[in-house]
Amino acid sequence: MQRSSPRHGVCTAARAMAALCLSAASLAAPAQSHPQHPDHPAAPPAFVASTAKPYAGLIDDAMGVMHHGMTQAPTNGVPDHDFVAMMIPHHQGAIDMAKALLLYGKDPALRNLAQGIITEQQNEIRLMQAWLQRHQAGQSQATPPR
Repeated sequence: MQRSSPRHGVCTAARAMAALCLSAASLAAPAQSHPQHPDHPAAPPAFVASTAKPYAGLIDDAMGVMHHGMTQAPTNGVPDHDFVAMMIPHHQGAIDMAKALLLYGKDPALRNLAQGIITEQQNEIRLMQAWLQRHQAGQSQATPPR
């Protein structure tokens, strides 16, 4: 089965949500960040859950956005920070995959599971964003200006 690779237009709300989730990891500007990965020179378009694409195309899109977000997450060598920076796009990928299932899936138990994944992963993203904000604020307060 050949999967579709062209990307369709992105609605404003989805673009804003993806930008929030993918840029949250950049709240703590690292001293050393991952260099641009040669296989992913530009960010893929934001994920849009739409029946304009088949399920397989949506999953490809979700995985592409997630992979890009994880490989481009700003890291600084501090395990706690780096874990959170990469988990935010990972969780967003799970949300996007669950949205694709809600569009095409028929099994009521799996649809319920997908809805739970969306709710829980969104909550965890908010917790990780708050952690990054707290630790960025703590770093800027702890370092005296030169």
